[in-house]
Amino acid sequence: MYIEKIREVLDEMGKVVVGQDKLLNRLLIGLFTGGHVLLEGVPGLAKTLTINVMAKVLHLEFKRIQFTPDLLPADLIGTMIYKPKIGDYEVKKGPIFSNLILADEVNRSPAKVQSALLEAMQEKQVTIGDETYLLDRPFVVLATQNPVEQEGTYPLPEAQIDRFMMKVYVDYLDKMKELEVMRRMSDINYDYQIRPILNKEDIFAIRDHVNKVNISDTLERYIIELVFATRRPLDYGLRDEARYIQFGASPRATIYLNRAAKALAYLEGRDYVLPEDIKELAPDIMNHRILLNYEAEADGVRTMTIIDSILRKVAIG
Repeated sequence: MYIEKIREVLDEMGKVVVGQDKLLNRLLIGLFTGGHVLLEGVPGLAKTLTINVMAKVLHLEFKRIQFTPDLLPADLIGTMIYKPKIGDYEVKKGPIFSNLILADEVNRSPAKVQSALLEAMQEKQVTIGDETYLLDRPFVVLATQNPVEQEGTYPLPEAQIDRFMMKVYVDYLDKMKELEVMRRMSDINYDYQIRPILNKEDIFAIRDHVNKVNISDTLERYIIELVFATRRPLDYGLRDEARYIQFGASPRATIYLNRAAKALAYLEGRDYVLPEDIKELAPDIMNHRILLNYEAEADGVRTMTIIDSILRKVAIG
């Protein structure tokens, strides 16, 4: 029942978003597991458009927050405003009180604002004045950052970026897909109408189905081995890679890899996880959790290269 609806969601989004199948897949995995997603890519790759369209198809409340250097925590979570008529303060809730939050160019705001967002992501609540307010469910943050411009940006600290379930790199389209985008968007009168397919109740029901997807003991141990290989590479014969790894992946990597593998299996119509599910998702879940040293930077070694080596050398079972 829900598999068919999910296919309808992808078809509906495909009316607007062209050639970003992996991006759509990862966004749905984040939504169906309660995980936040960080998107990185150059401008113009439809990251913002994709999230906006997804909110409409899923019939969720959506807020876009443009992060800028002068943004304050109160602009994000809200503040207390004095009302002379009643002679007291009143709470004015910020845009964080929504289901889908697009934190656009999250690395353009200073640490205080980033911390306010990341605290809300972790705790699913915010404090305004003396009161604590629970955020609506589902609550998923989809953040974007531009890897090109570094001037005037505030890179997310490793401990904070770890709260994102996945960091997904959004790449350029191929020639045929970009040709299709050009033809569609060059029409000045082009307007898209999106039909809602799922609602909140459907999303929670799908989460229950994802939670029931089977993952064998062997594959659970495989996840553990992959993560431990990032922490103790020498134990796994990864001598060259050990020179470059400063810190390995955190325990969140094991939890999220398990959840995401179940969601991917469900999206592909299976009630069990395959090794290929884990291998496909490992780069997105671990690439922002492995911290390389300066020697790696000097030698031009990338995190993805380390992850590829781990996936090749760590055996299943």
